[in-house]
Amino acid sequence: MDFGLVLQTDPPASRVVSLMKRAERNGFRYGWTFDSAVLWQEPFVIYSQILANTQKLHIGPMVTNPGTRTWEVTASTFATLNDMYGNRTVCGIGRGDSAMRVAGRKPNTLARLGEAIDVIRDLAEGREAEVDGSALRLPWVRDGKLPVWMAAYGPKALALAGEKADGFILQLADPYLTEWMVDSVRQAAERAGRDPDAVTICVAAPAYVGEDLAHARDQCRWFGGMVGNHVADLVGRYGEHSGMVPDALTEYIKAREGYDYSHHGRAGNPSADFVPDEIVDRFCLLGPPEAHIEKLRTLRDLGVDQFAVYDMHDAQEATIDAYGSDIIPSLR
Repeated sequence: MDFGLVLQTDPPASRVVSLMKRAERNGFRYGWTFDSAVLWQEPFVIYSQILANTQKLHIGPMVTNPGTRTWEVTASTFATLNDMYGNRTVCGIGRGDSAMRVAGRKPNTLARLGEAIDVIRDLAEGREAEVDGSALRLPWVRDGKLPVWMAAYGPKALALAGEKADGFILQLADPYLTEWMVDSVRQAAERAGRDPDAVTICVAAPAYVGEDLAHARDQCRWFGGMVGNHVADLVGRYGEHSGMVPDALTEYIKAREGYDYSHHGRAGNPSADFVPDEIVDRFCLLGPPEAHIEKLRTLRDLGVDQFAVYDMHDAQEATIDAYGSDIIPSLR
């Protein structure tokens, strides 16, 4: 099992770079960041510094979207970083939540997302692609490689990930939901004539190592609020108890009363007050190292290839170090 570290690009950027360097020293192989231009600093600028200050770490957004940048710009940015640092980027992509909504736009449609996945990958790898009716190619790309991993929750999005993406990003660590969603992605890949085992599975969720569960829950409760944004979209689209989405995912948002993106992804987010302890425990990894190892082994047995640690709480360095000393060695 591989491990990734997920950060927000809060200033100073030097701290983001420092934490990524620390992660690589502790055995993490991937470094991810949020991508929301209004809420945080521009991640692609910071990626260049992370790549320059690490040796093998693979870097990418968790996640970008097809709406905030034109597709040729996104592809060119990835291709430039790969040319400079040796194909060490991954394009995590989704419909766009905070990046689009904070700017007053709606998340992208799945049709647009599916088209963007193909175009961005083709351009970044040196092939011709059509963008807004024009055939484009980046003539300077040589031996480019850009895996595109798609974030998804709902049935149509899971199917799209299986049909087109090189990897699937699931932003929660509940074993029951992981099994359901991984199966959905793999079935879609098989229907599309692809090898379902060739789709990399990445589970991303907060992790907090320690004995004080009450404190850990409070530090990670924000995650249930963030996931709740996507769940609310699913309920709005499919309705409650529709059978299209497991009740184990949708039931908890009944008390949700809206969301303030100014606290997005942050400990103490008041918009996450509706999230019960049970959801925090199910969606996150909390407790002593043994508890993390046990849950990670369960996820690995379900086909998860990478666990990406959302490290947005008051124990960032301690979590990275605990994973490096106690947890990662047990899963390698």
